[in-house]
Amino acid sequence: MKRQAFKMYLKPGFEAEYEKRHNAIWPELKQLLKDTGVSDYTIFWDKETNLLFGYQVIDGDSSSQDLGGNPIVQKWWAYMADIMDTNPDNSPVSIPLQEVFHMD
Repeated sequence: MKRQAFKMYLKPGFEAEYEKRHNAIWPELKQLLKDTGVSDYTIFWDKETNLLFGYQVIDGDSSSQDLGGNPIVQKWWAYMADIMDTNPDNSPVSIPLQEVFHMD
């Protein structure tokens, strides 16, 4: 098992919409993540900076950030593109964070 963290950027004024969309996450996307070995997936929001902090545990070689070739993920990215900073392919601008401390 590996831990992975990353940050993304939420456009101002879309905080409630971001939470609403994730509260109704598509079952097929959730299943894809589980089937890929992603668990304990949590996203935190910093109100002052509109920075999103994502954390997930990975059992395998792929994280949620590696699934861009999947049509379900591409559809989700397109759905979220209007409220997040994105790359030209609609993937969220996602910056990996280096782990510097962990305590069990």
